[in-house]
Amino acid sequence: MKVLVTGANGYLGTGVVKQLCNDGVEVIAVCHSRTGIVDKRADIKQCDIFNLKNPFVELGKPDVLLHMAWRNGFVHNSPSHIIDFPKHYEFIKKIIDSGIKKVAVMGSMHEIGFYEGSIKEDTPAHPESFYGIAKDALRNTTKLLCKNAGITFQWLRGYYIVGNSEYGCSVFSKITSAEKEGKELFPFTTGINQWDFIDYNDFVKQVAATIEQDEINGVINICNGRPEKLADRVERFIKENNYNIKLDYGKFPDRSYDSKAVWGDDTKIQTILSKRLS
Repeated sequence: MKVLVTGANGYLGTGVVKQLCNDGVEVIAVCHSRTGIVDKRADIKQCDIFNLKNPFVELGKPDVLLHMAWRNGFVHNSPSHIIDFPKHYEFIKKIIDSGIKKVAVMGSMHEIGFYEGSIKEDTPAHPESFYGIAKDALRNTTKLLCKNAGITFQWLRGYYIVGNSEYGCSVFSKITSAEKEGKELFPFTTGINQWDFIDYNDFVKQVAATIEQDEINGVINICNGRPEKLADRVERFIKENNYNIKLDYGKFPDRSYDSKAVWGDDTKIQTILSKRLS
């Protein structure tokens, strides 16, 4: 299997590329710039994927596309999400038209919008941010493109990822950065919302396991499968890493479009993982 990974030098992409290489997969790692550390076992290519005439051929004729490239993912109402959507569509269409066998795209639970409870494959989507709207549109268009071409479609719906890298944009990365700067307090929300948190290493293993198989496809939740209060998970994160920083509660308001309690249905991913072990 030869897997083309876009966004390979991003916060998530670097871990996924490493895991795929550990699994013995031939990886073509595509980066827009040379920032970030990409596993040298991969075939690293620096380019703007949106300016390629025939990305399938120019990027090594992969068997599988894992499309993770996305900018401003943590700035949910950035206009870039709407501006970039046609570019993502055109790139994926070119890949499919050239004869690739499978397309997997990184999605987000923010496609669903305000919702309470367990998110399943067929949970209706009513996104309430530009980020969610663009991701949901890409999910529907990619699904149709794959159906029309008769190829495998996988949509990897990611949840809240916990990692202690200071280079990401999540609250956990920001806390790590603040700790290293010697700050005593970290301005925080009320922390009462309950979300599905998945550790970084578990996330990359789930992504790799999903695209390395073809029996279970469609929308697949990359998740932990249970809710946990934001304040509890962040406090535990601080303790796990032996940080000294304290949370300064109530400094920021809770986002109005965030669900009060939401988590992913992990039926599919647990089946994939169990088959991997058997």
